[in-house]
Amino acid sequence: MKKLLYLCLLVIFIVIFLYVNNHWIVVSEHVYESERVPSSFDGMRIVQVSDLHDALFGNKQEKLVRKVKAANPDVIFITGDLVDSNRYNLEQSLQAVRQFVKLADVYYVLGNHEVATNKVNEIYEALSSLGVHVMANTSTVLERNGERLSIVGIEDPLTGMETKDMLAMATAHIPQDRFTLLLAHRPEVFDVYVDQGIDVVFSGHAHGGQIRIPGVGGLVAPGQGLFPKYTAGVYEENETRMVVSRGLGNSSVPYRIFNLPEIVVFELHNK
Repeated sequence: MKKLLYLCLLVIFIVIFLYVNNHWIVVSEHVYESERVPSSFDGMRIVQVSDLHDALFGNKQEKLVRKVKAANPDVIFITGDLVDSNRYNLEQSLQAVRQFVKLADVYYVLGNHEVATNKVNEIYEALSSLGVHVMANTSTVLERNGERLSIVGIEDPLTGMETKDMLAMATAHIPQDRFTLLLAHRPEVFDVYVDQGIDVVFSGHAHGGQIRIPGVGGLVAPGQGLFPKYTAGVYEENETRMVVSRGLGNSSVPYRIFNLPEIVVFELHNK
């Protein structure tokens, strides 16, 4: 009888543990200080949402939207894999986006899963119709009080183009001294972003390593294999910083372990 009771308690614990690990959204905040940040953008708050993979967080994504709203974003960056190619449900993900655009300007780049659906045009049209800035190997300018910064977005290399070529295309007309933010789904090509002299890169794709080993880090990530280098947090090389979100949803591996779903808040400060 005791063995049965212990077994039931173990099963209950595992169910609760897995539920929490895959549904409890946390907010990770980072502060970036640099003299390159235009003074008019001091205090600008960027909220990054990545790798939703058609996951559902509450009725009409209310839990996710509540977290994003509470972060008080000036802009929202969606860095790919909004949908999942294995269970494509664009409408479910759009439930969140429809509410995001009421909070702040939203900028989006696709990930490998959008490409794998073969429905990129459908996704782009749906997002554009909501007022989302679709950044397909292009750049745009934000201006405050006569000062400017550039937002750049590149597509996923699964489209057939090399990352360095897409990035060169997107940044071709940006002055070299302008502060630049890049949305790019894949973190494993950090060296390309560094070579281009990007100030801050926002990336995802690695799912935090899917299973995180306490004290060690992520276990496995696409494009990086076992014990990947870039899974979560902020990485630095030369003058480039890369923010890697652990993301929100799952794909081929259905569960996160010690790896809570995450949105990132990144605040700019003029040093």
